Amino acid sequence: QVQLVESGGGLVHPGGSLRLSCAASGTIRSIYTMGWYRQAPGKQRELVATVTSLGRTNYADSVKGRFTIFRDNNAKNAVYLQMNSLKPEDTAVYYCNHKDIRGGDYWGQGTQVTVSS
Repeated sequence: QVQLVESGGGLVHPGGSLRLSCAASGTIRSIYTMGWYRQAPGKQRELVATVTSLGRTNYADSVKGRFTIFRDNNAKNAVYLQMNSLKPEDTAVYYCNHKDIRGGDYWGQGTQVTVSS
């Protein structure tokens, strides 16, 4: 089992920045993918960005060039999402996800990001 706890959401003006954090605990295997997904009201949950245990990253087209996902190099149990140039359409609940090689698929409780003037 892996437990995920997100933090860092909030209210920000358009063009502003936020950094989301996700701390993982429990049985963390050496090969995994961690990532961020988001769900806006009335919409399906969508991928934002992922990073593998080998450091390979993947981004949704809508956030490329604005968001950066990175891990804590000193600990394999933390992942961050730096969000710059935020837009109102980035407003959503953001969820941290952890998938491992044994088929484990874990979700955090979500953190609200609101971009509004």
